[in-house]
Amino acid sequence: MSPLNITTRDAGTGPVLEISGELDYANVSALQKRLDGLTLRQGQRLVLDMRGLEFCDSSGITALLAARGRAEAVQAEIALAAVPANTLRVLRIVGLDQIFTIHPDSETATRP
Repeated sequence: MSPLNITTRDAGTGPVLEISGELDYANVSALQKRLDGLTLRQGQRLVLDMRGLEFCDSSGITALLAARGRAEAVQAEIALAAVPANTLRVLRIVGLDQIFTIHPDSETATRP
C-alpha cells in the first residue's frame, strides 16, 4: 500500500493538487482535509493532477465528486489531469467522464 501524497501549487487559473499514491478508504480523509483548507474563488479552476495516482477506490471517486460539488458551489471549474488508464476506465464506465473535464496533463489543464 502506497501512502497518499498531495502537493498543492498555484497556477494562473487557480490551485493545482498533485495527487500520488493510493486514494482509497484508508487515506481519502487527507484529500478531504486538503480540499477543506483550500481557498477557491469564483471563476478559478481547481485542477487535480493524478499523474502519480496508483489506485482509486469508490471512496476516492466520492471525494472527486465532493471536490466537484465544492467547486460548483463557488462557481469555479474543476478539471482532472493525467488520469491513469485504470482510473479513467472506471470514470468512463460510470459516466463520470461526462461531468469532469479531463486533460492529458496539468499544463494543458491550467491554460486559460
